[in-house]
Amino acid sequence: MFQLDGKIAAVTGSGSGIGRAVALVFAKQGAEVHLMDLNAEAITNTKEEIEKINGKAVVHACDVTSQQQVHSVFKSIGKVDILVNSAGISHIGNVETTSEEDFDRLYNVNVKGVYNCMQGAIVKMKQQGSGVILNLASIANNVGLADRFAYSMTKGAVLGMTLSVARDYIREGIRCNCISPARVHTPFVDGFLKKNYPGKEDEMFDKLSKSQPIGRMAKPDEIANLILFLCSEEASFITGCDYPIDGGFIKLNN
Repeated sequence: MFQLDGKIAAVTGSGSGIGRAVALVFAKQGAEVHLMDLNAEAITNTKEEIEKINGKAVVHACDVTSQQQVHSVFKSIGKVDILVNSAGISHIGNVETTSEEDFDRLYNVNVKGVYNCMQGAIVKMKQQGSGVILNLASIANNVGLADRFAYSMTKGAVLGMTLSVARDYIREGIRCNCISPARVHTPFVDGFLKKNYPGKEDEMFDKLSKSQPIGRMAKPDEIANLILFLCSEEASFITGCDYPIDGGFIKLNN
């Protein structure tokens, strides 16, 4: 089950974190994975990891905020069976402490970047009469998170775009879903704690971990496994859905 033999998959943000985990599990399951990330060195490292398991990967250093770059990458790929929009950034702040510069920066990566990639991929998918798009949303779609004003705005937009694309292209054989993770232990989390809580990293990591009722953060592999299912043929009847993967955060945090 969940084999992707013969599938061509594009994964943004595949240099680290969830995107990297998705790229690895896709390659393990037989897909040819096109790695898209601003950090060329990082996706080269991911490519090398994929090749160690005899997988196939192609590197595309790409800024998802640039429509020209994104469309150029998709033209070079040719056939696209699967698109996973994992590239994203975060920000700490409420409406008063979020600067216009930060607001625009988050919008450009988290919203416009997803739009650019979906637009580039859907052209190919329509020609094929099939395709799967999986977007990374967040628990911030569903609950109010303190000091995540701009981030919540972008992830709400991702959910809205997901539902719109699912509706507009259901007759074209294109499925579109999103998932909403709670906190995931990625290099981003470690960097955030080091920057904002020097000397208290372990204490804050424990506090953030316990904010999930299950008592820990998710592992990138756990998120990637859900994405694998939703992008596989076994999920062929699923479209226009948002799947929480949150350790009980949304429903059990009373």
